[in-house]
Amino acid sequence: MAEASAQVPRIRIRLKAYDHKVIDQSAKQIIDTALRSGAQVAGPVPLPTRRSTYTVVKSPHVYKKGGEAFEMRVHKRLIDISGASAKTIDSLQNLPLPAGVDVEIRM
Repeated sequence: MAEASAQVPRIRIRLKAYDHKVIDQSAKQIIDTALRSGAQVAGPVPLPTRRSTYTVVKSPHVYKKGGEAFEMRVHKRLIDISGASAKTIDSLQNLPLPAGVDVEIRM
């Protein structure tokens, strides 16, 4: 049983971005490309969004007790591609993705 799973190449793709619209668009592009080349796709699975809140003092003198809060969100998606051929890998490497999307590919 272990030999059968070792022969099937599996690709795991993690996407990270600040904008959820851009990351969903990139995930759709990757899935369409993988399905066109005949691979099986599982995902995109939304992973927990990392929220970072920063509070900045408005003015160091007059309004020193009043702060302004800023929030930064990092959205993440996970895509598994199984049964990938050489054509699938080649088409995924040549795929133009929008700026602001961090792609991490593991085989």
